[in-house]
Amino acid sequence: MSFINVTPESHFPIQNLPYGVFSTTSNPKPRIGVAIGDQILDLSVVKTLFEGPVLASQQNVFEESTLNALMGLGRAAWTEARETIQECCQANEPILRDNAALRQRAFVSQTEAVMHMPAKIGDYTDFYSSKNHAFNVGVMFRGKDNALMPNWTHIPVGYHGRASSVVVSGTPIRRPNGQTRPDDTKPPQFTSCKLLDFELEMAFFTGPATKLGETVPIEKAEDYIFGMVLMNDWSARDIQKWEYVPLGPFLGKNFGTTVSPWVVTMDALKPFVVKNVEQDPKPLPYLTHEDDFNFDINLEVSLKCDSLSTPKTLCRSNFKYMYWTMKQQLAHHTVTGCNINPGDLMGSGTISGETEDSYGSMLELCWKGTKPIDLGDGVTRKFLQDGDEVIMTGYGEANGYRVGFGTCSGKVLPAAPI
Repeated sequence: MSFINVTPESHFPIQNLPYGVFSTTSNPKPRIGVAIGDQILDLSVVKTLFEGPVLASQQNVFEESTLNALMGLGRAAWTEARETIQECCQANEPILRDNAALRQRAFVSQTEAVMHMPAKIGDYTDFYSSKNHAFNVGVMFRGKDNALMPNWTHIPVGYHGRASSVVVSGTPIRRPNGQTRPDDTKPPQFTSCKLLDFELEMAFFTGPATKLGETVPIEKAEDYIFGMVLMNDWSARDIQKWEYVPLGPFLGKNFGTTVSPWVVTMDALKPFVVKNVEQDPKPLPYLTHEDDFNFDINLEVSLKCDSLSTPKTLCRSNFKYMYWTMKQQLAHHTVTGCNINPGDLMGSGTISGETEDSYGSMLELCWKGTKPIDLGDGVTRKFLQDGDEVIMTGYGEANGYRVGFGTCSGKVLPAAPI
């Protein structure tokens, strides 16, 4: 129990304590904070409270404008930091509760804060690890008998994305222009994207750096996973369809990727561990781990537009549907000796469940444009229109509290003039 009031539906009880980077009008410098209830604890103000064996000499990391330095310290530092913050925010701990002057400087209302990118992302990789999603897309384009490519159940398929266009929640996304070929009997054309889509994903940030040529064995992968965010991998389906052969996504993906501002640590997510999805065939030894590292995280996507009185839910899914775990993704990513750095971002791929209302993209929800989505009030969608705002939320729930991620949102702006 915390001395900060936290409502039962809040995503940010004392059991969560996610990290983010924020600024305020009175202090425009971006700085590290932790969300609790409707407040943010400014860690730059209370850095001297971190007196444990790891952080006593590393208090300067809480004065940084990104989380990269903290991410780079490793798991022992992350656990120590979390334990210190939890202790300081306990209802029976006077150090903040009874020091009115310090409390006034240390806590900021979330309504007064501007959120920034939580980390400087050097590299961004997106995986394709939901079997339901991969199967659905395969059925659309290749038929049921050839839905999954031969490698899919053997390796966590992924591609290297564009880190420069990853933005924080609330940043508008401009509809891209590009080459498309809507009619296979005619030459391609240069036009604005007509089939703009969202993809419901989650992602994790990596921790300590590795050297080129060094691998992260699956037994140690958890030590390199700092925490998770919600992610919207915006997709221009018509651009993607024309360009993806033979090298995969390029301009259909690089115009924008949105992440939520709060990074939920793996320690906070431990109560929501569930069994891994059964994998057949059994992965090769470097991808095999017996411990469960899947998570019961409820996910929802809603759409807000001028034609609707309230946002309309598009889908409800769950992270537990993932076929490949984050440990497997990281072990596979580095098995060649590819090095990682603090703050690298690794997306899950679209998260789709087994039922139609749990599909994590418009492509699936409207089944490649053949089934218009009825949003009510006479409004339908096949793909996203200008002015649409996509809002993603997610949380785990247990023992009367939620550990959540807040929201991940972005509004579609019209394409630039051609």
